Amino acid sequence: MASILTNVSAMTALKSLQATNRSLEETQSRISTGYRVAGASDNAAYWSIATTMRSDNKALLTVQDALGLGASKIDIAYTATNSAIDVVDEIKSKLVAAREPGVDRAKVQAEISQMQQQLIGIASSASFSGENWLSVDSSDPDYNDTKAIVSSFARASDGTVSIGTIAISVNSAKLFDAADQSGLLDSETTTTNGGVTYSVSTLDISTLASSDLDLADLDEMISYVDAALQAMTNSASDLGAAKSRISLQVDFVNNLMDAIDRGVGTLVDADMNEESTRLQALQVQQQLGIQGLSIANSSVQGILSLFKG
Repeated sequence: MASILTNVSAMTALKSLQATNRSLEETQSRISTGYRVAGASDNAAYWSIATTMRSDNKALLTVQDALGLGASKIDIAYTATNSAIDVVDEIKSKLVAAREPGVDRAKVQAEISQMQQQLIGIASSASFSGENWLSVDSSDPDYNDTKAIVSSFARASDGTVSIGTIAISVNSAKLFDAADQSGLLDSETTTTNGGVTYSVSTLDISTLASSDLDLADLDEMISYVDAALQAMTNSASDLGAAKSRISLQVDFVNNLMDAIDRGVGTLVDADMNEESTRLQALQVQQQLGIQGLSIANSSVQGILSLFKG
């Protein structure tokens, strides 16, 4: 039936054109944004997962910064400990040299005193971002003998999050402790024969003679300095191991962040090859739809000819 009130062909052509235009707008949006799922309305489940994963990735970026900061602190302590080891090794050599008869021990002590001041300088300058792990004051209310470096961020299947840390013991690394002299270089002992109280940083051989008792005290000092040297070597080894672990963790976090980016991309990124092909097809459909609608609308014009005389 031909009607001037209801044009079924035009209605059908219009609906088809409208559907094509909606698809075209969707495709153009994907091409302009690069996202297949740009908002919750596109795919609520995928959008929710992607948003959570992006948030976790930002947290991992902060973990990465924390690892870098922790690595710097460990590197400072490690470098300073190695330098102190060289100095203590030199002090031990001077003590061994002073063991020889006829050596002017006062002059040897003058050299040792300079090295002791160097040790104090090394420890006090081993500071990064306001923290010093080698020269401490354990009586400070804010002092903590274990340093925790943030190393990971994890989300469990139930949605709860947890923060992982790497613990570094300052007690085994400190060289000086202003509170109780319990550091590797300021902890004191007393010689068996002469009753001389000393530490690596305070020992004084200038008054020692060549008597058996004084030489026995000197031998004890050499052994004590050697023991401190071994303890410092162990401390440097522990710091080196922690430094290596942090380096591995940094690499892991970097790879994990890349994997999360790939996972998010798989969920929400648009396939540009597919979208460009679809865009061309829709543009053709749009042009055909416009022509179809035009033909449908022009068909009613034939009715006018029936009323012409």
